[in-house]
Amino acid sequence: MSQTTETTPVGAPVEEHERHPRRWWILAVVALAQLMVVLDATIVNIALPSAQKALGFSNGDRQWIVTAYALAFGSLLLLGGRIADLFGRKIVFLIGIVGFAGASALAGAAGSFEVLVAGRALQGLFGALLAPAALSLLTTTFTDAKERARGFAIYGAVAGSGAAVGLLLGGLLTEYFNWRWTLYVNLVIAVPAFIGGLLLLDRQKKAADRPRIDIPGTILVTTGLFSVVYGFSNANTYNWGSPMAWGFLAASAVLLVAFTWWQTKAAHPLLPLRVLLDRNRGASYLAMLVASVGMFGVFLFLTYYLQLTLSFSPVKTGLAFLPMVLALMVSAQLSTTMLVPRFGPRPVVPAGFGLAAAGLVWMTALGLDSTYAANVLPPLIVIGIGLGAVMPAAMSLATAGVAADDAGVASAAVNAMQQIGGSIGTALINTLAASAATGYLVGKDPTNKLVQAEALIHSYSTAYWWSAGFFTAGLVLAALLYRSGVPQQDPEAAPAVHM
Repeated sequence: MSQTTETTPVGAPVEEHERHPRRWWILAVVALAQLMVVLDATIVNIALPSAQKALGFSNGDRQWIVTAYALAFGSLLLLGGRIADLFGRKIVFLIGIVGFAGASALAGAAGSFEVLVAGRALQGLFGALLAPAALSLLTTTFTDAKERARGFAIYGAVAGSGAAVGLLLGGLLTEYFNWRWTLYVNLVIAVPAFIGGLLLLDRQKKAADRPRIDIPGTILVTTGLFSVVYGFSNANTYNWGSPMAWGFLAASAVLLVAFTWWQTKAAHPLLPLRVLLDRNRGASYLAMLVASVGMFGVFLFLTYYLQLTLSFSPVKTGLAFLPMVLALMVSAQLSTTMLVPRFGPRPVVPAGFGLAAAGLVWMTALGLDSTYAANVLPPLIVIGIGLGAVMPAAMSLATAGVAADDAGVASAAVNAMQQIGGSIGTALINTLAASAATGYLVGKDPTNKLVQAEALIHSYSTAYWWSAGFFTAGLVLAALLYRSGVPQQDPEAAPAVHM
């Protein structure tokens, strides 16, 4: 195998071979597996009150149903990506599906809080194998630029809308079956995904000089990412002044700096810095991080508003998000297949951030007498269009042009940005919204139901403003960092690999 460092269009093949004859079927299998992973970030949330009543755990313990998944998934992603690179993406993909399904069955059948938490943690562990393997399979299967753009548009739409679909599916399953089916549903998804993966995917060729796993790097980045997610989760549970919050966040900063330093010294680095040094890829990772932080304001607080203020049922709440999902899917296709190939990411991704920010600013006007059709639906569609221009394009560019041996870890870095962004959004925006509600009640009668309702509206509006601020920051970063014109691979970063 020889490497070349000439400038290569981003859409160029990762490995030069004929187009895969089963590439569109593989996309369907990979998207199905990705849907299973992203659903579980939100599908269980709606079922938490029912699970709490059935298993008898406290309000304080309830957060661990969500946090256990996030901690395992977020902290092990880079290791999962490198394992896929080293031991074969097909086998790791299949193991991830089987393990995720088994963990879902364990959690769904849980007779105690401890078993439920253990099942959720195992879901996160196997998800950390499955998600980067899925995205890297897409990266190495689609070698034609136009087809790659279309494939990533579909994949990005699934990843971007999965949280909303999770809310809808969680509401349906909880209302018409019971909370356990929010976990059992993964078995229904896993079976066709596993069979399709087994039949359609090619076994990855093993390199004769396959490197070893970077043990020190793995320990540093795993504990560092764990500390990031755990620290922000504790900030949401305790407060920002608690050592359980700032202590872990400070530790994460030290650990991740040490990890970055070690990657310059390691013989076989877990995350080769050449993957990050391409300007467009670096911009894409930041775009995914910022988009994930801002999305929290849309999903969680709009869910609260629809259920607590407009008195929507869980099912009706999930249905209310569908127009945003449809807008995101249409926008994803347009941005990745038409706009980015013609104009490059520099105008497209910032424009998407701008639209998402505008939609959230629009939502700050929601009040007690607002209606869904007149006041919620229009900004929701605008946000969907904006996110559709950001997420699929960023996902595609974050993995474009990487060496074939780095495809898994580059894909894992994308997922890690999403997970860390979601954790930051959960803690930071929730804390800011709660503080706004408390501040609103100062000098007013806190027992008055109208005052309580107005305080909630004020907290939601605060969340929307902050989310809009994050999207605006994403606009600025994307405009400054992305190169102008049709993307070209940085010759000093990860080279294209020719077999």
